Amino acid sequence: MQLPQWLARFNRHVTNPIQRLWAGWAPTFGILEHVGRKSNRPYRTPLSVFSTDEGVAILLTYGPNRDWLKNITAAGGAEMRRHGRTIRLTDPRVVSKSEAASHVKGRVQKVFARLPFEQAVLLRRI
Repeated sequence: MQLPQWLARFNRHVTNPIQRLWAGWAPTFGILEHVGRKSNRPYRTPLSVFSTDEGVAILLTYGPNRDWLKNITAAGGAEMRRHGRTIRLTDPRVVSKSEAASHVKGRVQKVFARLPFEQAVLLRRI
């Protein structure tokens, strides 16, 4: 399942500015800090994030055709504000949800596995 594109546009302009106020501190959220591959402009994208054995997993709720994913793939990584700290992430890989679920740590692994999305991005912490 993929969420509709109209919702992605709504979130980009309405929800994301609000979420940026708290997503860097809240559990299962983070703010991905990346640079536009064409514009060289800095972006801060709030996302649902799950800790893994090597870094983080991010479900692709709107599918793999996302600008933030293209930006971090072109750059080879990004920074993320999470739990009040900034971490450096590298090696973005799009994988199936089931493959990503095998790397997710803790009690949220079962929640992650049940969410109705097909793909995720794995990033390794530097």
